[in-house]
Amino acid sequence: MTSAAYAGVLKPVLSIADALSVVEDGMTVMIGGFGGAGSPVELVHGLIDTGKRDLVVVNNNAGNGQVGLAALIREKRVRKMICSFPRSSDSSAFRELYEMGEIELEVVPQGTLAERIRAAGAGVPAFFTPTGFGTPLAAGKEAREFGGRTYIMEHALHADIALVKAARADQAGNLTFSMSARNFGPIMCAAAAMSIVQASEIVDAGAIDPEVVVTPGIFVDRLVHVAHPSQEEDLVAKGVRYP
Repeated sequence: MTSAAYAGVLKPVLSIADALSVVEDGMTVMIGGFGGAGSPVELVHGLIDTGKRDLVVVNNNAGNGQVGLAALIREKRVRKMICSFPRSSDSSAFRELYEMGEIELEVVPQGTLAERIRAAGAGVPAFFTPTGFGTPLAAGKEAREFGGRTYIMEHALHADIALVKAARADQAGNLTFSMSARNFGPIMCAAAAMSIVQASEIVDAGAIDPEVVVTPGIFVDRLVHVAHPSQEEDLVAKGVRYP
């Protein structure tokens, strides 16, 4: 089938600035990536360039070095981080602001974080999990017993925007990912009101075998072509600072 057969479902391929023009102060933004794996560095740098602030950011960690998410935090654009690993080998930007009381933190166990995001995309408002019971993470949460074991209730985690990195996209928004760079990307696309995806390659609609599509185009709103995306670890190793 040709792209013409997909009229009405084709996604706009925009510049980074145009794709991010919908972001507003105070929005909740999900950013894909497991450390540097799958981190949409170019989109995050574009988010810094918008000047938007008071953002609530959902990510596996809190950034590294002076690029990507760490740079967004350093520039004081983030009001609150929701993540599993706020400290890593080079997370000084977050640590410094947190110790000064200038950024909020909600720690969520990694599996719970993934399920909260997945639940949002699936239309499930809440679920029960044993993870966190008996720890400070359970404070204020409803607890119930099932089969002799106590579980706590966790709520679905929605976002206004998701920023995701894909390996390949077609013009209908169908996505494939590069191995572990997939991580949170597919569930974040489903959980956000609008998903913005940077892809190394964008092909005609229908050019990706449906059997290998990971994220269907229905969950993708805007595409950005980044032919040669930066790898966070490489930038950190070179001491790059953005902006």
